Amino acid sequence: MSESHSLSSSVAPLLEVKGLTKYFPIKGGLFGREVDRVHAVDGVSFDIAAGETLGMVGESGCGKSTTGRCILRLIEPSSGEVKFNGQNVSSMGSHALREVRRDMQIIFQDPFASLNPRMTVEAIIGEALTIHKLTPTPESYRARIVELLETVGLNADHMKRFPHEFSGGQRQRIGIARALAVSPKLIVCDEPVSALDVSIQAQVINLLEDLQAKMGLTYLFIAHDLSVVEHISNRVAVMYLGRIVEIAPSRQLYTQPKHPYTEALLSAVPIPDPTAKKKRIVLTGDVPNPVNRPSGCHFHPRCPKAIERCRVEEPVLKFVGDQHQAACHLND
Repeated sequence: MSESHSLSSSVAPLLEVKGLTKYFPIKGGLFGREVDRVHAVDGVSFDIAAGETLGMVGESGCGKSTTGRCILRLIEPSSGEVKFNGQNVSSMGSHALREVRRDMQIIFQDPFASLNPRMTVEAIIGEALTIHKLTPTPESYRARIVELLETVGLNADHMKRFPHEFSGGQRQRIGIARALAVSPKLIVCDEPVSALDVSIQAQVINLLEDLQAKMGLTYLFIAHDLSVVEHISNRVAVMYLGRIVEIAPSRQLYTQPKHPYTEALLSAVPIPDPTAKKKRIVLTGDVPNPVNRPSGCHFHPRCPKAIERCRVEEPVLKFVGDQHQAACHLND
C-alpha cells in the first residue's frame, strides 16, 4: 500500500492540522510559578485525505503521541487549529466534541494498560455502544459485539473473559474492536504494534490494512520504527523535537530522503539481503532537551552535514519536490 494517493486540491482533506503546539509548563519556586516549559509539539501542520494512511515517525519523546492526543483533544493543545470534516475540533464545546468523537478513535500503544482489568471483553467493547446509544436492544448489543470480535479475528467465546486471559496480540485486537465499535472515520494508531512480538506485529498491521480496505478508514499511524510504517502508509511524516522535518509519499521518502535525520533513521532499518552493503549513519549525542532546545535547526548538534547557517537560522518546512516537503537548508 506504499503507493501514494495524492491529496487532490479539489478534495478537502478529512483532517487538517495547522500550527499545532503543546507546551507543558515547568513550575518551581516558592509559589509554583511557571519557570520554563517543555515544547512537546511545536507548530505542526499536515493534512490527511479520507482513506489515506499518514505514518508519523521519530525517536521517543519527539512529540508524535502528544500530537495524536492533541488532535483528539485527549490532551488540550496550547494553540493551533484542528479541523475534522470541515469542523473546527479545537474550539468545540464538550457536547459537540462528544458527537465528533464517534468519528475519531484511538488505538493505544500498550494493550494491557489501556484495557480495564476489571471489565470483561463484552463490557470493554460495549461501553461505547451504550454511551452513544447505538444498540437499542440487548440482542442487537450482543450481536454487534460478536460481529466486532469476529471482524478482528476473535470469537463470541471471548466475550466473558478478562484482559489478563489474552496474549498481547489478542489484547490489541480487543483494543481495535473497541475503536471500531462506533464506526469511526479516522483512527489514531498510537504505536499499536511496538509492545508486540515481531511475529505478531505483521498480523496486526495486516488486520489494520484489511479493515481500512473494507471500511474506508483513515489512519494516523504513529511509530518510532520506519520499517513498520513503510508498507501501511501512503505518506510519511518524520518528527524531530516537536516539529515535522520531512513529509513525503512513502516510496519517495524511502528512496530519496531530503533531510539528514530521515537518512540516519533509514540507515538503521535492517534490509532482507544479507549480502547487500548499506552505510550506517550513526548520530552522535542524544536528542536535545525539549526545554533548552538548540538555536537554528534543532538537529544541527547531531547532524553530520551541518553548516554555519544551520546553527543560527531555523529552516522552514517547504516543498523540495512534488508532494515532498523538508525543513533543511541544504535543499536551498
